[in-house]
Amino acid sequence: MLNIFARASVSRATDPVGAWMVRIGLTPNGMTLFGTAGAVAGALWLFPTGHLLAGTFVVWGFAMFDLIDGAMARALGGGTRFGAVLDASCDRIADGALFCGIVWYLFVVAQDRALAVAALICLVSAQVISYVKARAEASGLAADGGLVERAERLIITLVGTGLTGLGVPYALHVALWVLAAGSLATVAQRLLAVRRSALEETT
Repeated sequence: MLNIFARASVSRATDPVGAWMVRIGLTPNGMTLFGTAGAVAGALWLFPTGHLLAGTFVVWGFAMFDLIDGAMARALGGGTRFGAVLDASCDRIADGALFCGIVWYLFVVAQDRALAVAALICLVSAQVISYVKARAEASGLAADGGLVERAERLIITLVGTGLTGLGVPYALHVALWVLAAGSLATVAQRLLAVRRSALEETT
């Protein structure tokens, strides 16, 4: 949802940075891999050891490279089909690592099985949300939008982990259960969008 409203504003801020990185010889695909590797390492090292605040800043920082690689691709005149697949695949890897790190923390450190269930729902539904869109587009159908897309997932999750790291009680509980409910709703929204798209093709 934020992608629709914030894309133009974000592009104005990131496009000059992306153009500068291209000028110094960096590539969009290299930036994608770098950002993903950093986010995965931070999520799987810091969250399982209980360093929630540090993990929040590390994952958020490296996730920002996902904005820069797009700006770099635009500076080169547009991305490639391989770059688009690589970017989407790396997004799924980073999302999976983030929630795996949180699940490990909840099971082993916090020993909160109920909240770990919410994190597992977020983990699975995040992958399904992206898969529905990819599978629909491969079939020539539309499945855009939804209540919770990747930007919302990152914001809600990292606000929860960050506030918990600062000692705010129940911040992660609220974040994960809200995200779990929103993610399940988004799966349903996208499936309904695919159904509408399919019906429009037959009429």
